[in-house]
Amino acid sequence: MAQFINTKETLVTEAIDGNLRTAGGLLVRLDGFPHIKVVLRNDWDKSKVALISGGGSGHEPAHVGYIGKGMLTAAVCGDVFASPSVDAVLAGILAVSGSAGCLLIVKNYTGDRLNFGLAAERARAYGIKVAMVIVDDDIALPDLPQARGVAGTLFVHKIAGALAEAGADLDTVCAAATRVIDNVCSIGMSLDTCTVPGSPKEERIEAGKAELGLGIHGESGVELVDFVSARDAMSLVLERLKPHAGNAPLVALLNNLGGTTPLEMAILAEELAKSDVIEGLQYLVGPAPMMTSLDMRGFSVSLLSMCDDDLALLQAPVDMTNWPGCRTIDAPIVHPIPDGLTPIKPIPSNDPAIARFIKRCCDVFIKAECTLNVLDAQSGDGDTGSTLAGAARALKDAIPRLPQADLTQLYRAIGLELSQTMGGSSGVLLAIFFSAVGDAASSGQSNVQALTSGLVRVQEVGGAHPGDRTMIDALAPALKALPNGFAAAAQAARAGADHTAEIVKAKAGRASYISEDRLKGHNDPGAEAVALLFESLTE
Repeated sequence: MAQFINTKETLVTEAIDGNLRTAGGLLVRLDGFPHIKVVLRNDWDKSKVALISGGGSGHEPAHVGYIGKGMLTAAVCGDVFASPSVDAVLAGILAVSGSAGCLLIVKNYTGDRLNFGLAAERARAYGIKVAMVIVDDDIALPDLPQARGVAGTLFVHKIAGALAEAGADLDTVCAAATRVIDNVCSIGMSLDTCTVPGSPKEERIEAGKAELGLGIHGESGVELVDFVSARDAMSLVLERLKPHAGNAPLVALLNNLGGTTPLEMAILAEELAKSDVIEGLQYLVGPAPMMTSLDMRGFSVSLLSMCDDDLALLQAPVDMTNWPGCRTIDAPIVHPIPDGLTPIKPIPSNDPAIARFIKRCCDVFIKAECTLNVLDAQSGDGDTGSTLAGAARALKDAIPRLPQADLTQLYRAIGLELSQTMGGSSGVLLAIFFSAVGDAASSGQSNVQALTSGLVRVQEVGGAHPGDRTMIDALAPALKALPNGFAAAAQAARAGADHTAEIVKAKAGRASYISEDRLKGHNDPGAEAVALLFESLTE
């Protein structure tokens, strides 16, 4: 399908500059293209609590379109449907945070949660007050422990933004954001899939059908339903929301997922307004494209049960590029990258035995690249092996630069190296793991205790636990058995990894969106990688 783009590689950066040129000088970006894509208010003075959100691009006008007085202070943009890097999030935090601190508003996707979470940890090390809330408003998958964050996120932006603009402190803003998250629910429906730039369009919805409960990244819906009319579609959506809707008064947000015409959205608004499925519905935001999925021909409804002050906060005036108006065309205004973004490099030291050990571990992942890719193709996008092998090659090259003789600093240096060279959720998880291990070792814990502390931190940030079909299923038993030697640890890791082939309902990570028939009989690639590593250490 033809699209009005130049190249998929420059799609996001060109779109950001296009927004800046038509923003009337209200917005600026950091000078970090293409890896750091951060847009922020040009009039920000850091005297108030800053609000930062973001994530993958393709949801426009979210999130750049909501930067301005009364809503977001900055948006951190990833590539299409891809989380921004830890460094990009940290750049945004450093650029806008003053003594009042900042609040990160994160949609509940693994990559976003991990990258924003690690950036928050690093910002706190600089002495910045950082709070983070995770929006999980999607009710389409009731059995999923980690519900997705979708259009209800905009209620959090607006209410928290109004409070921050009024001068509320970080605790107050964070508490309000948390309360909104607890009181909002969303679900979507679509007649067609979206078109990801540079990829063929997936034709999975046949004529006369609609997908109910779809995500905002092109994920398939929870179920395929018959499509009859706008009235029936809206009634079905509201019926699904009814058990989750709170007490009156309610406000609805009617969101265009990107490809629905204004005429259709007006009809859906009419059906929403006159429906008697849900009582107490008194206010409406929209209809408008607010949290889109590229050109998806669908809509979503979010319901918020309002507290006493919410209406005034929702109706407070805002000033942003997405608000209707006419502005002059200006050249992009560029601010420099904030000082302190580049991390301090550790002082190298030599320990031949440690160097050989690191090289041996890296060679395991390099050798297993194809095997792990094949496994990952059953539950993900088939790149786990390449991701681990690429990081292993980079780590091998970095061995001469590492503080080999100081284990505490070595753990931290490995974590830093992985955060810079390893993509995906695995890279962030391992970076968090080694950083936490280094912190624990510095407090006097033994190696096994420190490694266990790292595992605990990964579980806290990543949200996965044994039985969720992740690398934790092999790593946790391996570390528990490690005091008895590498052979015992390897045996425990292998048993844990093989057990994941029997877990057909993943509860975390990308596999949680995959059907049971595709998971059964296949080890989780992350758990398999852990098992292969420990087995190699017994040779």
